[in-house]
Amino acid sequence: MKYSFLARSRVILACVIVFAVVFSVKLFLVQVVHSGAYSDAADRQYATPSSNIYERGTIYFERKDGGLISAATQISGFKIAIVAGKIINEESTYQELSKIVTLDHDDFITKADKKNDPYEEIANYLSKEQADAISALKLPGVSIFKEKWRFYPGSNLASHTLGFVGYKGDVLGGRYGLERQYESTLSRNINNPYINFFAEVFSNINKTLFENEIPEGDIVTTIEPQVQGFLEKKLTEVKDRYQVDSIGGIIMNPKDGAIYALGVKPDFNPNNFSQTKNISVFSNPLVENVLEFGSVVKPLVMAAALDAGVVTADTTYNDKGSIMVEKKEIFNFDKKGRGPGTSMQDVLSQSLNTGMVFVEQKLGKEKLRDYLLAYGIKNTTGIDLPNETSGLVSGILKSPREIEYANAAFGQGIALTPVGLIRALASLSNGGNLVVPHIVRQIKYDNGIEKIMTYPTTPAKITPETSQEITRMLVTVMDKALKGGLSKLDHFSVAVKTGTAQVADNVNGGYYEDRYTHSFFGYFPAYDPKFIILLYAVNPKGVPYAATTWADSFLDITKFLLNYYNIPPDR
Repeated sequence: MKYSFLARSRVILACVIVFAVVFSVKLFLVQVVHSGAYSDAADRQYATPSSNIYERGTIYFERKDGGLISAATQISGFKIAIVAGKIINEESTYQELSKIVTLDHDDFITKADKKNDPYEEIANYLSKEQADAISALKLPGVSIFKEKWRFYPGSNLASHTLGFVGYKGDVLGGRYGLERQYESTLSRNINNPYINFFAEVFSNINKTLFENEIPEGDIVTTIEPQVQGFLEKKLTEVKDRYQVDSIGGIIMNPKDGAIYALGVKPDFNPNNFSQTKNISVFSNPLVENVLEFGSVVKPLVMAAALDAGVVTADTTYNDKGSIMVEKKEIFNFDKKGRGPGTSMQDVLSQSLNTGMVFVEQKLGKEKLRDYLLAYGIKNTTGIDLPNETSGLVSGILKSPREIEYANAAFGQGIALTPVGLIRALASLSNGGNLVVPHIVRQIKYDNGIEKIMTYPTTPAKITPETSQEITRMLVTVMDKALKGGLSKLDHFSVAVKTGTAQVADNVNGGYYEDRYTHSFFGYFPAYDPKFIILLYAVNPKGVPYAATTWADSFLDITKFLLNYYNIPPDR
């Protein structure tokens, strides 16, 4: 009997403790976490439907000093709603409201004619001054309500990274970019402050205790706003100067994959995305589109040959200006030969296609395939942005033809996403490792927990020694070849390579004769790199080679980063 009484007492005590804990948690949520939402309720003249009550987590940029800048946040304002049946004079009401806020006459009259409709919104995003002025009119059937909406303080800045919030059917949520990728973390659909508090406590006990829900939170990105702004400025300059069809760039830490900036032009303003006429602009070509980049792929193949021991930087061949492979003649860009004694360093410095065919033949088809696949070019990178596309490399995977491998050696027939390419190129700089390019550094959950995101690093195939040697060769390209050596930075080692590739004709097959993609990549300080940059421009007009298109802009970005981050000289 005594034992039974003690057991029942313990059960009752346990239940009381559980109830107290749940009640305390809910009280904390109401008084602290959701206090703003309940305060908003008091501001309203009457409750609008819960679907109109909008809350969402914040996305932050992170400055170099660790300070956070809102990139996507909530902003408070007011909206006008009407009860049509209470409006005495529709035209007079419209005229009075139009003195304060811009309204479409026909739209207002149509809504005002719905005499049985108890609620119609006619204007949003009003300031407090506008709301006060309308309230002072005391117009019958017109009411003001407080609301919140998504706001992007930087307007177009990093728009492809952020995405936007919009409707898909009747569902409001993240569309494109981080807004979509982290929808479950950023959305606040389950926390409706207009539900009866005590009913919520009791009905959600089971959910609170037993369900493993995805917690809500805010997103802290690796995007540095000043760096992002500078990159976009340079992209715009090049786009305007050469009437480029599309243009993009990425600035990344090659050692851990943290992306400081990525930009695409044309872009859009997520604050008024509905005004964008061509919705294809919303997609992010840095992760969703593939391009043939041409000669910037050459260092990957050269590093493979160095690693396999079939060539060194001093290995020479006889450059005749062209070479026959399976009845197809492959030319250098200028169709000129450099003669015997042309070294592998010359091949990179002068971007010689014939030299890369020589390298491919020394390496062999099987080894070339193995090395290229080890750079991850067939796979997605795992970047935390939606709709990532993998590279198109079927030519070197399935074809028995020598010509496919010869073309691949100088970057033709391999189509990669820009983010896939920069990951592969980063392995040349960091000792031979594949990083995961990423945007999100941290998630700050509403429950107080902070999660630092971790991303794996996996070895490619080249050794650290090969990484050092290919870096030395690319530094020589910068110091002696780019702009005739005029681009050399006396106190910093910079590794670079340019690329000019014909644009594939996806309709008729083959390649356009008059359209090219110009690309440029570089990393620095070369032997202990803090930054890697990839730039590309599709179909620039009136400029033949990537060195002309990109050299000055690359140098501007490089000098900006070195100064902005106060990087010490390395030579």
